Formats: sequence, C-alpha cells, structure tokens
Amino acid sequence: MGKDYYRILGLAKGASDEEIKKAYRKQALRFHPDKNKSAGAEDKFKEIAEAYDVLSDAKKKDIYDRCGEDGKSCHCPAIDKGIDR
Repeated sequence: MGKDYYRILGLAKGASDEEIKKAYRKQALRFHPDKNKSAGAEDKFKEIAEAYDVLSDAKKKDIYDRCGEDGKSCHCPAIDKGIDR
C-alpha cells in the first residue's frame, strides 16, 4: 500500500492549500535535521518534503487524490495523456 501523504502531514484528505502549507511548515520545523538529531528525523523530514511536493502541486495532488501514490498504475485521464507525476 502506498504512502498516505495527508496522514504524513497530519491532515484530512481534501485539506486546503493553506492547511497543507501550514502543516508542512510545522512538521518540517519539527523534524529538520539541523533541529532534530534523533534517529530517523532525517528520513521523516524527507518523507514530509515528498508529501508536500505532491500535495502542493495542483496536478500532482489531483492525480494522487484520484489514483494514490502510484498514479502510474491507475488509468487516470491525466496519466493516459502522458503527464508525469
């Protein structure tokens, strides 16, 4: 099963752009490797950045919302037209 980018950022599906941005900033500050030296913080930070990369881009978010993390296995019109994630 793919990653749940909304869960990673602590959001419900359908969150607004402003909510996504606010949640990203909060989580990024919490897990940034310069501020958090605990084991796994860097990996968590990368996961948070990946979630934000998808959810902050309208095209990527639309594909993710309809098809999940692995949008390429889904027959979405945007993917069928060759739009990459």
